[in-house]
Amino acid sequence: MASSEDEAGMEVYFSGRKLYGNDFSQDQIDAWFADEADGYFNLTQSDGNGGYAYGYHALNRKHGFSRLPQNRFAHVLGVGSAYGEELKPILACCDRVSILEPSDGFKSTELNGVPINYVKPIASGDVPFGSNSLDLITCLGVLHHIPNVSKVVSEFYRVLKPEGYVVLREPIISMGDWRKPRTGLTKRERGIPLPVLRGFLEQSGFRVTSERKCMFSLTSRLRHAVPGPVFNNTAIVLLDAALSALPIWPRVYHARNALQKLRPTSVYYVLQKPPHDKRAV
Repeated sequence: MASSEDEAGMEVYFSGRKLYGNDFSQDQIDAWFADEADGYFNLTQSDGNGGYAYGYHALNRKHGFSRLPQNRFAHVLGVGSAYGEELKPILACCDRVSILEPSDGFKSTELNGVPINYVKPIASGDVPFGSNSLDLITCLGVLHHIPNVSKVVSEFYRVLKPEGYVVLREPIISMGDWRKPRTGLTKRERGIPLPVLRGFLEQSGFRVTSERKCMFSLTSRLRHAVPGPVFNNTAIVLLDAALSALPIWPRVYHARNALQKLRPTSVYYVLQKPPHDKRAV
């Protein structure tokens, strides 16, 4: 843990002005990386059902894949994509798929006939691909498991080809007090304050083609009203989008009462690397 764990030192993080972990030393990053490597895989095995089920296809179609051009993607990278299930809706447009995945528990050789190449992430945040080598990156609910988020975002920009795309979704709330164990969450994960995330994207050079808030705090309670996961249901995703877009909800990162918890909990981005990288001029 950081040396500023006292309440006064932590207030800058709980206020949402800074992202906890983003300024860690390499030793602290290494410890975080080790804690999180199998964290999500272990959660999928601890629910008593003995496995993994993907539950966000309708959400991804609404806010992500429907906003991409109808192109072929020569090389697609799924960041933290487990078995690659999130990529199924666009596989027909993908020539090559790589998955950046820390856990050996998630492993597959192909997805709907498309070969999958697994690559291990690096704790430093360096993405192990060449500059300007990828056509599309998906990163759906992964960055908040990582300490050095700004570094990883800048690496996405580096490895993406000019005019390539990133589809990104992240929680923008604290997810509770991450210094304590939380049911259903890994040890280190915490959300990314929206102004902070916007700053990282701007600093990296991305063009934002779409920013949509989503996953309203009460939507998950509709799970008993429909068969299957709520975010696989198109009607519920449309309702969720309408609720999340209302400008009336509290904009609080770390909620301290029930009213403050009434809000969209995530943001969904479609990003593009400009055709000419002005920073390289």
